[in-house]
Amino acid sequence: MGKAKSKISKGVVVEFDFTVLDGSKLLFDTAKALLKKSGVELTPRLEAMHLAGGNYHGGLAELFEKLGKKADAAALARELNAEFNAAVAQAAPGAITQGFRNFCKALIEKDVKVVVATRGDAPALGTAIDDERIALYAETSGTYGNCKWDVWVRACRTNGLHEMLTTAVAGSGFGVKSALLAGMSALGVVNDRVAWQDFGGADNVVGGLDKKAADLVLKMLKVS
Repeated sequence: MGKAKSKISKGVVVEFDFTVLDGSKLLFDTAKALLKKSGVELTPRLEAMHLAGGNYHGGLAELFEKLGKKADAAALARELNAEFNAAVAQAAPGAITQGFRNFCKALIEKDVKVVVATRGDAPALGTAIDDERIALYAETSGTYGNCKWDVWVRACRTNGLHEMLTTAVAGSGFGVKSALLAGMSALGVVNDRVAWQDFGGADNVVGGLDKKAADLVLKMLKVS
């Protein structure tokens, strides 16, 4: 008899920091406080024009040039990355909602693997989630408000998933676009701060994660 072929699981990668945690507000507040030291008053408009979706260093350099400010963009980028990641690590465990638990439970019951990705403290977040069936993936990122396509791919491959059989749950239009570039389907999670972004290409868009959002993902993955 021939050897049975192993079946690749279907899965979901949740960008926790910008879908469950309100990371878009946390990032804006962190960047605003840092930029104030350099004499820059960050506004949502400036954030949208120069920072959102780009890397920290390039976005800050562009912002300083636009405003005629002389500052070390590279150093500030490193500081922003470190401070935001620390803020995420502190806030993430307390951001877990019952809706998020219901979302994960509904997927796991259908044998869909759930991976939670964070820039923060993955072990601490895992302890707070307290469900050994949910995988944690940690990777820092220098991209403002979303992760790049290669982070999505690594989150999949590290956890035995193939991106073509995995849905990304992204908290921005930029995150949706990077997930599509990675070859994944995408569920967008929108809030007032990112509503201006283009979520085109997402299979669906929701305002939060719960059982209804899980049902949408199951349809996207063709799991009955």
